[in-house]
Amino acid sequence: MLSKISESLSNLSGAERKVAESALAEPKWFVHAAVAEIAERASVSQPTVIRFCRSLGYKGLPEFKLALSASIGHEGMPYVHEELNADDNMGSVVEKVLGNAAASLLGERRFLKESELENAIAILMHARRVEFYGVGNSGIVAQDAQHKFFRFGMSTVAYVDTHTQLMAASVLTEQDVLVAISNTGSSIELLDAASIAKENGATVIALTRNDSPLAQMADCVLSIATQENAELYTPMVSRILQLAVIDILAIGLALRLGDTASTQLQKSKKSIHNKHIEYDKD
Repeated sequence: MLSKISESLSNLSGAERKVAESALAEPKWFVHAAVAEIAERASVSQPTVIRFCRSLGYKGLPEFKLALSASIGHEGMPYVHEELNADDNMGSVVEKVLGNAAASLLGERRFLKESELENAIAILMHARRVEFYGVGNSGIVAQDAQHKFFRFGMSTVAYVDTHTQLMAASVLTEQDVLVAISNTGSSIELLDAASIAKENGATVIALTRNDSPLAQMADCVLSIATQENAELYTPMVSRILQLAVIDILAIGLALRLGDTASTQLQKSKKSIHNKHIEYDKD
């Protein structure tokens, strides 16, 4: 259902697209919301909400909600993917996995605040040192972030071991920045590390759910809007969204740094220029 909505975006009017993005961003909320609430959230009129439902082939909002609820209400395959069933063929797997990822990326646009992104980039620009913390899947994202940011000539490191995070946080200063990455935002060790960093005066940027304990603690929150149940399913979409936000930060920082970033990136590229085997790419 989410993939159907995302595929229809190009055929919708501008106002109807806003309704679609609301459904993609918060499908569970959408199912229970009244038409007036949906219209207010999407900044459109109530008739536009109805037109959106009809554009997708439904008689009205109630019928659309039933279809949406059915698509997100089943448990799928526990510990694998919430939209997959054991008897799905490979075509269905491709459509559901990619469709769900695409829908989530489109929905993320409604949650990311431009002001918070600008704030995060400004904080990173003036940092003496930037440390990226994450565990599990989020640890992989932390390592990817460090790989991108050190090429700007910044002092950066990524820690995925919780004991190391606690020790490293204890020596941060008011000139340093901790970027804490977490799907749930409730990991006890990560919260402890962030708390220690703040006690030492460091600034904490969080990539997490907007209402999580980590978000409440952070100085700057970049909201990751995912409906994934991390307790029951292997995180997939949340990792993609985290990586996308890291890319936005890296590109935004490069634009602010201007020629300095270009020079540093050129140096890093030159260092591995001859480290690839030439082959016929035709």
